[in-house]
This record gives sequence, structure tokens and C-alpha cells, in this order.
Amino acid sequence: MIIKNITDIIEELSPLSYAEDFDNVGLLVGDYKTKVRGILVTLDTLEKTIDEAIAKNCNLIVSFHPIVFKGLKKFNGSTYVERVVMKAIKNDIAIYAMHTALDNSFKGVSAKMCEIIGLHNIKVLIPKRGEIKKLNTYVPHKNAEELRNSLFKAGAGNIGNYDHCSFNIKGKGTYRGNEDSNPTIGDKNNIHSEPETLISVIFEKHLEGKILKTLFKNHPYEEVAYEIITLDNVHQNIGMGMIGELENKMKPIEFLNLLKKRFNLKSIRYSALSDKMIKKVAVLGGSGSFAIEKAIRANAGIFITADLKYHDFFRAENKIILADVGHYESEQFTKNLLVDYLTKKITNFAIILSENNTNPINYF
Repeated sequence: MIIKNITDIIEELSPLSYAEDFDNVGLLVGDYKTKVRGILVTLDTLEKTIDEAIAKNCNLIVSFHPIVFKGLKKFNGSTYVERVVMKAIKNDIAIYAMHTALDNSFKGVSAKMCEIIGLHNIKVLIPKRGEIKKLNTYVPHKNAEELRNSLFKAGAGNIGNYDHCSFNIKGKGTYRGNEDSNPTIGDKNNIHSEPETLISVIFEKHLEGKILKTLFKNHPYEEVAYEIITLDNVHQNIGMGMIGELENKMKPIEFLNLLKKRFNLKSIRYSALSDKMIKKVAVLGGSGSFAIEKAIRANAGIFITADLKYHDFFRAENKIILADVGHYESEQFTKNLLVDYLTKKITNFAIILSENNTNPINYF
């Protein structure tokens, strides 16, 4: 297999279009055409990660965090980022990162946190806008069903728990081809009227290339009339954070003890505890202060995240418990998620979970 085969599989889980605009995701170092010997999965890519990849004969590192985030102007080894990139290039090791693309995936970082805690009835906390597009196209009645089915097969027409969704209007289309035309139906230089069906389907924006390729391949006309519109609707299965429910209500201190055990935490920073039993739990791996008000509006009893500042804890306003478990700690199971996913998708191939703890923070 080559790197492109691997990244295509990863992007089924977390398409790069899911990533936030500020992020730097995808193949950061390497060539997509390189044959893969082994894959090392890690949360961060450090110099010791490159050494581990060399020792384990892995020439592709799949990393959650991107080692290159801001632009690099020099490569003289003066920073850890430069040293990592230089060492990777010198040893022909590719580095691929997904970061917020996986954060926004329904089966990504926050979903794994929910799994570890044991939540059910999970939903996205902050659904993402601009991820849904709509295709309108016009096709002769007799070809409508075949074209619809081909678009469905390509991934169009999925809405939540439903698929094969479309809207269809019958009407009459007209056209006239010039001397250079080669009309499928009708004659050049003559106005033709054809009973047509307007087919409307929605699709996720990362599928646009595939949808258009399918449209052009299966549409009978020489010139295909179509329009694509980006919708402002939120996508209920793409977005940051998640909220779910515990099987049974718990006292706040009982839940914090559960959290400490499940995440193997040395400490938890938290806001004032209330007397209310906890049923709804919101989570967001990594820096999640921006989602505090969303968690409150979702009626969560507690919000688990990381990197909260002093004044962030005041924002709880006795409406919610804020629990900062640490950045690394909140995302620590992400590499397990990726190894499990890749192992199921790729059999008889070396997919190795990094043994390195890349947490830069120590506790005393």
C-alpha cells in the first residue's frame, strides 16, 4: 500500500474538510506515492517519536496533533519543530495529521471520551455549519431513477438516520444545440422540448468531487445542467464536542471519582460543586473554553474539557460544573481510537501504537 491508500481510509473517518480554517492538517511531510512499510500512531510527533518510528521500521507517522502549525521560515534545527521535520525528512518518514478534522468527526475525539466515561444517547454539542451542499440537476424522466441511484451510491441523499433522500419535480426542459453540438436527444439547430425531472439531493461538501464525477458519468446529456448550493444548515453529526447521558444519575463527587479513575488522572481542576445529581455530561477534548455557554444551554450537569483559565471557571455561574482534566489527558485515548480503526480497515499490516507519553506537563 502507498501513503495515499492509507490517508484515503483515514479521511473516511475524518475528512480534511472537517478541519477548522486555522488548522494545518493532512500530509505534512512526505510523498503520497511512497510505499508504506509500517504505521506508527501517536498523539504528538516529537524527536523521540521519529526515533521510535525508525526503531520499529515505520515510515508513516499518523499523528493527531500537527507538528507544523505555523509557517516555517528556517530549517536550522533551532526549534523542536524544525528538528522533528528535518529528522523525518532525513530518514524518509512521512507525517500525517488530522487534529480538528478528527475533533469534528462524530466518531472522533469527543466520541472516544464519551465511550470511556460510558455515556449513551450522544449528540454533537456544537454542530458545524457550511458542511452541507445541495445539487440540483435536470434529467429526462426515463433516466431519473438511474441517475438518482448512482448519486445515492456516491454518498448523496443522507440526512441523519435516513438515506436515499431526494426531492423531484417533473417539468419541461428546452434547448437548441449549435453546429458543434452532438445532442443525445433531438437534432442540432432545432429547438427541442423534453419532459424532464428536477432532482435535488444534499451531500457533505467533502464529497463534491465524487458527486460531480458521478453526475457527469451517468447523465445522458452532452452538456449537463446543474447547480450546487452551500446550505447554512448545521450538520447534526459534524461538530465540536458531544453531550450524552449517564446510565444512572450520580452525585458530583462520585462522578469526579469515576472520571479520575477512567482517565487515570492525578488531579482535576473544577468549579464549585452543586447538590444536583449529574445525568447529562458534555465533553470536548483539548481546549474547550469556547463551548462553556453551549454546554450550559444544553443543560449539561458537568462539562469536561481542558486548558481553562482562571476567569473561565467564573463562567460556570453555578449553572454547571466545569472540569479541566488536562489537554493531553482529555485526548489520550485518541491514538487508541485510530489504531482500532485502522486495524479493522487494514488487515495484515503493521499498525503500531506509540509507546511514548508525549505529555509535556508534569505533576508534583
